[in-house]
Amino acid sequence: MAGNARMFQDYINSLQSNLKQGNATEHTHRPALKALLEAVGDGVMATNEPKRIECGAPDFVITGTGHSQLTVGYVEAKDIGIDLAPIERDSTRAKPSTANGRQFKRYRESLPNLLLTNYTEFRWYVDGESRMSACIANANYDGRLSRNPAEFSKFNQLLWEFLNRTPERIASPVDLAQRMARLTHMVRSVIGEGFRQGHVSQDVKDLYDATKRVLVPDLTEEAFADMFAQTLAYGLFAARVNHSAGPFRRQDAAHRIPPTNPFLQQLFSVVTGPALDDEPFVSFVDDLTQLLGGADIEAILSAFGEREARQDPILHFYEPFLAAYDPASREQRGVYYTPEPVVSWIVRSVDWLLRQRFNCPAGLADHEMTSYEYIDDQGKTKQKRSHRVLVLDPACGTGTFLYAVIDRIREYYRKSGNAGMWNGYVKEHLLKRLFGFELLMAPYAMSHLKLGMQLAAQDMPAESRPDWSYEFDSSERLGVYL
Repeated sequence: MAGNARMFQDYINSLQSNLKQGNATEHTHRPALKALLEAVGDGVMATNEPKRIECGAPDFVITGTGHSQLTVGYVEAKDIGIDLAPIERDSTRAKPSTANGRQFKRYRESLPNLLLTNYTEFRWYVDGESRMSACIANANYDGRLSRNPAEFSKFNQLLWEFLNRTPERIASPVDLAQRMARLTHMVRSVIGEGFRQGHVSQDVKDLYDATKRVLVPDLTEEAFADMFAQTLAYGLFAARVNHSAGPFRRQDAAHRIPPTNPFLQQLFSVVTGPALDDEPFVSFVDDLTQLLGGADIEAILSAFGEREARQDPILHFYEPFLAAYDPASREQRGVYYTPEPVVSWIVRSVDWLLRQRFNCPAGLADHEMTSYEYIDDQGKTKQKRSHRVLVLDPACGTGTFLYAVIDRIREYYRKSGNAGMWNGYVKEHLLKRLFGFELLMAPYAMSHLKLGMQLAAQDMPAESRPDWSYEFDSSERLGVYL
């Protein structure tokens, strides 16, 4: 402690020297705080990135150095002499009355390990709850600092615990959904602020323009930020579920995106590529990756239907995630998954009805053609040929029903011993008659992701995949539309 006490004295001297210049601002003291945090912390780096701060991120992100570049925590700094108590009180209100209160409320609710300081007083929060505070000096009216050596020991403990905090291992879907939602809020907020401040990269601008051109012509920047953040977070979750071994990185997500939708591939190439390293929101994406990498994924997956009920976590995790992330949107859009036994019963019933009542011996696998009349743009009656059994889910969500339909059809081919015909059937008959519509971007993206993985046979044992894996060519896509 004696060495750190000397360090704290030197830190206060540095602050005092800055104040004597007469034109110090909160920015003036950041180098001194950075040096202190890195000196006290064992192998940590305090990064102060102006562009990220302007986009609504905290002043410092604390990360490990060397091979351990994981996020340790965040620091929000106000100017010397600013009273932190009103900021803290305001952040607890439903609608904070000050800009500082609104900003800190967002940080406090979203970031699991956070330090608020005015350079002399330090308040530490874990998962939004106040843990400890210490004040090592007081600012006098004449601009001088009065030291509080009695607080040095407490301050030393506060910094040590802040810089060495190890988060609890997550083992339940609800806990994971809540923690993911908090960080996703930060990604959304920083992207939105980046648009307002003009600090988004050309890659993100291009993606926004592509989204408007391809999917939603009247998409606002705010709505895009929400869509981007949700899709990013959920894509990382899906990649983590399908990650086999070794450290989990955000770059892994790109390799898990099947080519069922060129737009989604472009989105995830931005999300997981090196271009993201300079984005204002990158630290929160890395936090999401770190969160997912450290989660007890086996325990989380076991909570989805205990395997016997066959509930697919990628399909069904979206409901608890959206409940934590945006409960109003969940109610408005009706995001409630149908239990898998009900889905299975409905799909099997339709299959039976097609066989027994509609003279389609192959049921949902039927690929016979039929003719029908239609009226063209000139009002003339014409004829067309089409598959007689088409499948449409008008509110497909994450693709629960379409997944069950594909599973049912594939099982029909497996029992028939026609594995060699599967790829030709998918190309000529399955993709051409399977359709889904969805209102929300994240489940739309997830349905493409999950159905693409299913058709690539990633849901089957490794020894069976060569016979049942379908590869999309550049001109093909799934008939799931936003």
